[in-house]
Amino acid sequence: MRQVADAAGVSVMTASYVYSRPARVAPATAEKVRAAAKRLGYPGPHPGARSLRRGRAGSLGVVLGERLTYALDDPQAARFLAGVAEVCAAEGVGLTLIPTTGADSDVQRVAEAVVDGFVVWTTSDDDPVLDAVAASGLPAVVHAGPDRHGLPVVGIDDRAAAAAIGRLAFTGASRPVVLSFPVNRDRARALYTGLPGPAVTYPVTRRRWDGFCDAWRQLGGAPAHLRVAVCPVNNTGHGETFANELFRAGDGPDAIAAMSDELAFGALRAAAEAGRAVPGVVAITGWDDSDAAARAGLTSLRQSLRDQGERCARLVLGHRDEQSTQDPPGWQVIQRATTR
Repeated sequence: MRQVADAAGVSVMTASYVYSRPARVAPATAEKVRAAAKRLGYPGPHPGARSLRRGRAGSLGVVLGERLTYALDDPQAARFLAGVAEVCAAEGVGLTLIPTTGADSDVQRVAEAVVDGFVVWTTSDDDPVLDAVAASGLPAVVHAGPDRHGLPVVGIDDRAAAAAIGRLAFTGASRPVVLSFPVNRDRARALYTGLPGPAVTYPVTRRRWDGFCDAWRQLGGAPAHLRVAVCPVNNTGHGETFANELFRAGDGPDAIAAMSDELAFGALRAAAEAGRAVPGVVAITGWDDSDAAARAGLTSLRQSLRDQGERCARLVLGHRDEQSTQDPPGWQVIQRATTR
């Protein structure tokens, strides 16, 4: 900067103002400084140096708990990130996505992130990045759990919501099935029965599974007779494939409660392929009430992941006038044509 100032014939402070406070410098003087900088090959102050001087990075970090492609492929993550991005745009703050891979480098990547705070997308109870986020000392919030290190959590009451839509899905059923999210970071495909065990370390999966069991018991069923089909990825194809296998079995389901609309759409396709009338032969429910759910006539659990993303971002950025995390976001069962 001193070399640029000398070449332009101005003080160092004036040269600095050209980059940091351009309104304070006359246009002709600013043009002299930029021309001198161009001759010297000087690109301007380094963003990292500016961050150190200001004491802030000007960016909000979102820890995905997944590979980066997950943010682009998973509709639920995309809706949540849209809410975070909306707040960042309004606040003039950058958005830094911090993907993880399950390797030891995840913790280092979080620790070295140049951000002013963290939003952690729902992850597993044993994810070490939670320790790294807490150790940073920066403002942070976790979406939908787990509850760790005193970090605030923003999310709906998944167990109560699952119980409510589960009662609608399982009414009149004798062979209910839950199409489930992965149970842990291994993301193994599996078929379980009964209550969730210690291997279920994703709190969202565990709470929804518990809620569906609550609904089945309230209708007089035994947890041992509730099957839980775990899909490794939240997409329509995986839901369709697993539902097809279940329909081909001798004890095909007469009710399917899916943990997302995407998995439910797969179940609807499988039911059509198998010639199972919906809802007469098999009732099907989804979760999130996406725009496509309304078009498909799908009974779904309405929540707004975009609103939850906005709330998380505002809390991290210091908007303490936001609704308390003790006041969870709302949800509603939307009944349409796919339930009895």
